[in-house]
Order: sequence, then C-alpha cells, then structure tokens
Amino acid sequence: MSPHVVPARVYVGVFVTLLFLTGLTTAVAFVDLGALNTVVALAIAVVKMLLVILFFMHVRNSSGLTRIVILAGFFWLAILVTLTLSDVLTRQWTPRPSGWDASEVVTPR
Repeated sequence: MSPHVVPARVYVGVFVTLLFLTGLTTAVAFVDLGALNTVVALAIAVVKMLLVILFFMHVRNSSGLTRIVILAGFFWLAILVTLTLSDVLTRQWTPRPSGWDASEVVTPR
C-alpha cells in the first residue's frame, strides 16, 4: 500500500484557516452574545478540531479501522458529556439551605 501524498499547498491552506479561526475565536470572545458565547466558541473549536484530525492526523485518507476507532472515541466523549450534563442540569432539584438571618441573631448583653 503506497502512502498518500498530500501537497504542501493543502497544509498551508489548513494552517491559514486554523490561524483565521483562532483569530475569530479571540474576536468573538470580546463580543457579548449572551448565552450564545459558549455555543459559538465550541462550534469554532469543533471546526478546528476536525481540520486537525482530517488533515494533520491523516484520517481523511486512512483505513476504515482507524475511522472506527476515532468514532468510538467520539462516542465515549458523548457519553461522558451526557453524564456530566445530567448531573449539572439536575442540581436545582436539591434543596438549598437558607443562610443566617442577621435579625435572628441574639447578641449577649
């Protein structure tokens, strides 16, 4: 099996795209988008991750077994994120203790 040769032009293009996306991430950090700040930052991060995996890790031209292993890793990540979010999003179910009330404190005479 002969190795797949990728032109240097592709690597330079991906590198420039990654630099642009990094600048975009920094620019978006200074803009108040409300609840969408995290969503936009994660979307940009996923695009950068896909570029690195597909081109620099050569998964784009790899065998089926490599792709299955990578998909299994993403599936495991999805399980971990789901379990973490199920914990975080259900924390309001537990009662919160009330704090000290200054009017109820008896001071010694």
